[in-house]
Amino acid sequence: MRALICSAFGDPPTLSLGEMPSPRPAADELLVDVEAVGLGYFDTVLLRGIYQEKPALPFVPGREFCGVVAEAGTDMDAALVGKRIAGISFTGCLAERALVKRGHFMVLPDGMDPVTGSAFLSAYATMLYALENCGAQKPGERVLVLGAAGTVGQAAIDIARALGGHVVAAASAEAKRAAATARGAHGVTDYTAADWRDQLRAAAPTGFDIVVDPVGGGYSETAFRHLAPGGRHLVIGFSAGEVPRLPFNLPLLKRASLVGVDWGGFSQQEPEANAALLLRLHDMLADGRLTPKASRTYGIGEVGEVVADLQARRSIGKPVILLRGKWPGQDVAGE
Repeated sequence: MRALICSAFGDPPTLSLGEMPSPRPAADELLVDVEAVGLGYFDTVLLRGIYQEKPALPFVPGREFCGVVAEAGTDMDAALVGKRIAGISFTGCLAERALVKRGHFMVLPDGMDPVTGSAFLSAYATMLYALENCGAQKPGERVLVLGAAGTVGQAAIDIARALGGHVVAAASAEAKRAAATARGAHGVTDYTAADWRDQLRAAAPTGFDIVVDPVGGGYSETAFRHLAPGGRHLVIGFSAGEVPRLPFNLPLLKRASLVGVDWGGFSQQEPEANAALLLRLHDMLADGRLTPKASRTYGIGEVGEVVADLQARRSIGKPVILLRGKWPGQDVAGE
């Protein structure tokens, strides 16, 4: 099968198109004909070789994908063959075929296209877990979303609104704030502005009930200081590149909580609870309460460009690599 192969970590990584054997599913896996792959900040960290786990070189990158089940392992439901699914694997998705384990995929609602299907699962599952399980969001609560134009931020806006929240989005550029407004944010702020604290006070005079924070850096403490008493600051990641250090007197004085959000760990350690979460996510998608959107599609030869844009935080939403159609100089099998 054809695949994109990383032969060396770096900035930029060494990527090339090549041939490799098609994988075979283990008993608890599905083999999937890949249609599209959504890329995110995780992929840039992995390809630079700075993630906590390094895959052995050479390897096929790509973590989140959409495709049609071609074969089911012996312990999997054979009725899944032919179904379109969204799935997550550590690596291996930027190829004609990929494997996904039980509990790491979701059958898509009828009518969802492959591009959308490749762009929502990790962000939306993370944010549903964050806002419902970790943040216990209630209707009418005020939610501040940092990094609102990124993959997680866009999902946070959509889910917080669906749960009845009043959403204020923080982003660093006008185009990103416009994207947050288009996604459904009730208000926007510029966290690079000198008067950001004043903007936050104007947006929520008595403070925010929840902060969604995939950014970290110097923005986190300012956001925490603008929590209402009893507020929850949800820690999701550190795309700014710096892990903040919060003075412990702030949670005490605010009677507020700092809550770690790790959907990956939750899904592995509590598979039954995660299955219920994914079913709820499926239902919210199927009845139109959630409307995920991909930002833009690219060809397999543009992965390097996409990774560079993600690393430099130039992307809005989740870019998608479209594999269905043509690979450079060749037709994809089945087309």
